[in-house]
Amino acid sequence: MSFEFFCATDTGRARSNNEDSVAVDDDSALAVLADGMGGYNAGEVASSMATAFIKAELGRWLHEAAASATDSEVRRAMDICVDNANRAIFDAAHSNPQYAGMGTTLVVGVFREGRLLLGHVGDSRGYRLRGGQLMQITHDHSLLQEQMDAGLITVEQAASSANKNLVTRAVGVEGAVLLETHTHELLPGDVYLLCSDGLSDMLDAPTLERLLGQSLPLEKTAAALIDAANAAGGKDNISVILARGRAVAGPSRSWWPFKR
Repeated sequence: MSFEFFCATDTGRARSNNEDSVAVDDDSALAVLADGMGGYNAGEVASSMATAFIKAELGRWLHEAAASATDSEVRRAMDICVDNANRAIFDAAHSNPQYAGMGTTLVVGVFREGRLLLGHVGDSRGYRLRGGQLMQITHDHSLLQEQMDAGLITVEQAASSANKNLVTRAVGVEGAVLLETHTHELLPGDVYLLCSDGLSDMLDAPTLERLLGQSLPLEKTAAALIDAANAAGGKDNISVILARGRAVAGPSRSWWPFKR
């Protein structure tokens, strides 16, 4: 299986700066998305540090070891790279008053033959479209999600809650962070969406499903998603990474007529 990727980020309509960051390494089939938080430009610093660090460090490891590495070894490498990025952001926040309190959400995906290793921290999300059906494949680390899980509020109440942006886990906020990682089956034709909450807060699941299911080039699909989020209000920065798997034809088999 081969993979094609496209990533895009947009400031949105309500903000003057963009605290999101995206990065893709096609050669190692690695995708990274981060949504920063913090005063001044600290959110931009945190998210760009996370994506640049993980793309460089994990991308280099995947180039060197992925062909022979087990999924457990890849997950361990993901954990180590995210931990190192977390420490770098945490140290920067504590050594420069301008960056105090900065942090970032994170989604990182490693696409392998027949499977996706997807890790996340915070409320940036991963979705999968298969056979026209959309599924969210990450579980938000947020106060709102905890309240829904506990049955304290409904999905409808959550949509208008004032606690929408309160995450319970972020990269760089504490000295250590736990990356939640799961393995997902990859099939040819699957479309995967990684996004910041600037997209998922603006567009509901049926709209995402419709836009992802139009069978357009990934570049046009990304543009349609961002345009729709802006048309719905564009209240935050909007970032997307799209990935699609394609079956690779095997070597042709020779044929020779024979008699029975």
